[in-house]
Amino acid sequence: MKKPTFPNSYLYKFIIFALMGTISAILMFINFPIPFLPPYLRLDLSDLPAFIAGLMFNPVAGAAVLAIKNILYLALTAIYDPIGATANFLAGLFYVVPVTFLYYKYNSKKSVWVGLILGTIFMTLGMSVLNYFVFLPAYSIFMGWEELSKTVKQNTVLAGILPFNLIKGIIVGMVYYFIFLRLKKWIEKKRTI
Repeated sequence: MKKPTFPNSYLYKFIIFALMGTISAILMFINFPIPFLPPYLRLDLSDLPAFIAGLMFNPVAGAAVLAIKNILYLALTAIYDPIGATANFLAGLFYVVPVTFLYYKYNSKKSVWVGLILGTIFMTLGMSVLNYFVFLPAYSIFMGWEELSKTVKQNTVLAGILPFNLIKGIIVGMVYYFIFLRLKKWIEKKRTI
């Protein structure tokens, strides 16, 4: 007996991306601070749907879900903060793309684990560099502050951004890996569509 297929694979993917992006935007509202770090750095699991979409299809699918998430979040909060949304999108790319790329190429548990480790490293280092050179100066202009000194930027990155992304990568990575193990068979079935 022939397995029923979805009539249009592009429409199917579009619907999945839209649903995953919406779930991601909602998950951004469920967040909490990490003790001893600045309270504006909040941990959430909003990249999980992008992680799942990337594993189901490919890294571009994960990136599409990240983009939808940040666009919806901006629309839902009515906060005109393109800097924060851009930073969140890039942090998600640094984290999700290595995992989904390695799984897409090697299709193994080990590739997911290695991808999560690489994603944590890329996100931690990439966001530290981008915050120092791009996002912190952009925020000072956006908020009408005086230009931030080199010392203030260094302290913000070393005492806040860098440890936050490292802790986030480790905690979120463990959660994602556990979820991946539970969903592996389902993900593999969906990859055949």
